[in-house]
Amino acid sequence: RRLHSLSGLIPVGAYMCVHLAVNASVLNGAGTFQENVYNIHKLGRLLPLVEWTFIFLPILFHAIIGVAIIQGGLPNTTQYPYAANRRYTLQRVTGIIAFVFILIHVFHMHGWFNHSDSWMKNVVAPLGGGKFDPFSATSTAGTALSGMLAVAIYVVGVLACVFHLANGLWTMGITWGAWTSEHAQQRASWVCGVFGVLLAAVGLSALFGVRSAVATPQRKDAVEAIEAKIREHKIEAGLLDPSHASHHGADADEAPEDAHE
Repeated sequence: RRLHSLSGLIPVGAYMCVHLAVNASVLNGAGTFQENVYNIHKLGRLLPLVEWTFIFLPILFHAIIGVAIIQGGLPNTTQYPYAANRRYTLQRVTGIIAFVFILIHVFHMHGWFNHSDSWMKNVVAPLGGGKFDPFSATSTAGTALSGMLAVAIYVVGVLACVFHLANGLWTMGITWGAWTSEHAQQRASWVCGVFGVLLAAVGLSALFGVRSAVATPQRKDAVEAIEAKIREHKIEAGLLDPSHASHHGADADEAPEDAHE
């Protein structure tokens, strides 16, 4: 149980905070968001290794152990106050929602983990996935989130992830014996609650910020012009392969070799 709670905080929770913060940088303009995405992709071929080591495998570990706990495969030895029983139940429910949302999100934006042409064209594209292009970050993300169904799914998913993390911090403190008295648990509850509200604000700002950036054809054209200018500058500086000069988003003739937001 301690490894389960720890994995939810350090690799997974920390990544989610960084991920939402990077996405929210779109509020400072498409150029800022694009530069942040480029900084991530400087890792090149190391990026999948980093993602699997510090993101995907910890998420799978956390999810598998979490399912075992939910199904009763592992005993719940922690005694929660009666007032916290509802939060304990919500922790389980939001964990399931969060995991399903992550699967949807990764497919919707990236087509999961196989970026071969046949997979992207014959499986992902017909199912509406693989929408995000790291070389046209704002325009493709905003377009992918233009529909109300996508917005509804992302709002529910982001809020579930945020609650699961914030409330998980509180339950983690109990699991690790950081706050054992009722008074200490109440104080920790307020701190975790404030953290959750702030993180939810960041996540929703990122969601609606990227939609707003391409809300009209004029805005989308302006964003694409900014992205094209940044690509041109990177190519001239020798920081980007010239083959990316004509990128026009995830619907370009060739799917990007590595397209992780």
